[in-house]
Amino acid sequence: MASEAGEKPESGSKLVMATKPQSWVLPMLRLLAFSATASAALVMALNKQTKTFVVATIGNTPLKATLTAKFQHTPAFVFFVIVNGMASLHSLLMLAVDFIGPKYDIIGLRFLVIAILDMLNVALLSGGASAAAFMGQLGKNGNSHARWNKICDKFDTFCDHGGGAMIASFIGLALLMIITAISINKLKNQFNNCVVP
Repeated sequence: MASEAGEKPESGSKLVMATKPQSWVLPMLRLLAFSATASAALVMALNKQTKTFVVATIGNTPLKATLTAKFQHTPAFVFFVIVNGMASLHSLLMLAVDFIGPKYDIIGLRFLVIAILDMLNVALLSGGASAAAFMGQLGKNGNSHARWNKICDKFDTFCDHGGGAMIASFIGLALLMIITAISINKLKNQFNNCVVP
């Protein structure tokens, strides 16, 4: 008992924490990515606006048409909802795998499968978010060369909600890219530990 005798403890007798300091980082990032992608999918899936426009006037009687803007009208938005839903499900499943831990790791393939699935989700989410952003830009500004009219001046709420969903999706994409880098680093460390010198 060196401390009772007034002596300093030896430098080799440091207390070691029972848990790794980074053990909460990956699950927290996955939870944030789930929140971002799930909110993006829900906001876009529930995005709908109906407006009535006067299309012509016969005498003093206006002819009105009711139009509805929905995400189903654009294949890029449908793809956006699907890939954000898939990324959300992936984040939840990987959270479950993180909590199960190496208990059910079959010959060390756990990190390899996780890294591959993370990269696949980054690619899919990048494609979905980019396609939706392109359609959003087209809806906001139109294309005079192709004679496509803009619609955001008429369906402003629809466009605002879609823009919010896209921002959430790009945040989820950035988080998934960070998660993928961490997964690949874990895979590299596991491979380095398995290599016999």
